[in-house]
Amino acid sequence: MRPIRPPPSPSLSSLPRTTTTLLSLSLSLSLSRSLSLSSPRLPKKGTALEGGREDARGPPACTHTGFGAAAVVAAAAAWPGAPAREMSSRSGSVGGGSSAGGGAAVPLAVLLRREVASERTASERPELHSGLFSQAKKGEDFTFLKPDCERVPGVPSSSFSAFGLFDGHNGNGAAIYTKENLLNNILSVVPADLNREDWLAALPRSLVAAFVKTDKDFMTKARSSGTTVTFVIIDGLVVTVASVGDSRCVLEAEGSIYHLSSDHRFDASKEEVDRVTESGGDVGRLNVVGGAEIGPLRCWPGGLCLSRSIGDQDVGQFIVPVPLVKQVKLSTAGGRLIIASDGVWDVLSPEVAFNCSRELPPEHAAEQIVKTAVQSKGLRDDTTCIVVDIIAEKNNSSMPLPKKQPGIGVFKNMFCKKKSSDSSSHADREYVDPDIVEEIFEDGCALLSRRLDSEYPVRNMFKLFICAICQVELKPNQGISVHEDSSQPGSLRRWDGPFLCQSCQEKKEAMEGKRHSRDSSKNSE
Repeated sequence: MRPIRPPPSPSLSSLPRTTTTLLSLSLSLSLSRSLSLSSPRLPKKGTALEGGREDARGPPACTHTGFGAAAVVAAAAAWPGAPAREMSSRSGSVGGGSSAGGGAAVPLAVLLRREVASERTASERPELHSGLFSQAKKGEDFTFLKPDCERVPGVPSSSFSAFGLFDGHNGNGAAIYTKENLLNNILSVVPADLNREDWLAALPRSLVAAFVKTDKDFMTKARSSGTTVTFVIIDGLVVTVASVGDSRCVLEAEGSIYHLSSDHRFDASKEEVDRVTESGGDVGRLNVVGGAEIGPLRCWPGGLCLSRSIGDQDVGQFIVPVPLVKQVKLSTAGGRLIIASDGVWDVLSPEVAFNCSRELPPEHAAEQIVKTAVQSKGLRDDTTCIVVDIIAEKNNSSMPLPKKQPGIGVFKNMFCKKKSSDSSSHADREYVDPDIVEEIFEDGCALLSRRLDSEYPVRNMFKLFICAICQVELKPNQGISVHEDSSQPGSLRRWDGPFLCQSCQEKKEAMEGKRHSRDSSKNSE
């Protein structure tokens, strides 16, 4: 009688998808439990793991959150004696029990759930449709439309879209230079291995550093031109806008209009007038024969009516390139953005601009807005408009709202979220589809010491021995803290980063008027 042999065990790849998932989860749970119990030493909480470097106690550390579930299980199985490690690129993002080493073990089941969430987020990218139209008077308006950017080349899940409008004055040099260099400067500041959540959290500070770097680099070109900048980054349903000058970006969503930029004109802000005069500039209107004052408030010398721009070195460095940054998340209903130069906004209100272009595709909408503005007042200035429609997929699964980060501003009439029913569970309330535009971040302060500092872990955004603005390498004794010579009593933290090189520190002091104050005191002596 022939013995009965058991059938061969099926391979993992031959199992149904559901079976494979359950098997992986079961394996990960048992493995993570055994690793947590057998691990004698754990890395300290918040320790950064460097990609590609092999730890003395085990295999190469994994710093990218886009690894697959199979790869996690395979790597763990290949090294059964490994201590559990924290694989999140954002320090302190994982809670849990402590160990002798002060760290927290991350079960593989948690990592697998993160992978599923990451894949779901990557698939929830809305469709973007954009259109551009312009009528030139001086030829100083320039635009940037790039809907297919990747912060990690070759990784589709890191894709985002970027749109920019640059309204030059006193020549087109600054507008052209900013168009060609700003996006690269933004990406050079952000670490490439950040996951999407951390990339979005780092964006506001990265935009500030990139605007200042672009301005500083352009100053070496010895040109006197300047430009407004309105730069928009769209990643999924999150819209981040950085702006200097008087071009504007406005959003229509859920039947309401939201201003995502601010006019940096002296007429529009007494705080900006006070800041510039305290830094050494003179602000006043143009005097004509007879002593009459006409026209808008301007900064002298130079006669610029803008308090912030890129370039304009002939006016003074207190005309700063530090942008107002606003970041919002749209609901699954999407929305429409209008990005336009002052040739449009000097004539049309946002309500008129949206109404005259409603139900038109972006290309025709941009044309209609420009033509309406020109017909109303004539072609007195370069008049440019970009329209972007953000169309979310109807079958998108809901995602939790991002946590609001600290900022100085609060959007008006935005917090109209419908209340969940009392019978809904906490989890259901957390994952309901948002029915509003949710503010994530807003800050327009002109001080670099504030704008480059944040609750976001500095070590994850700025390398310790790299200048936070120009990204040049620093020797340990060369870095100057952004908090050095802070004008706010009790806030001196010379030992605390991020750090600047000597030339960027001089740029910072010039923008804050400190160099002017020292020069004035020397002259008085």
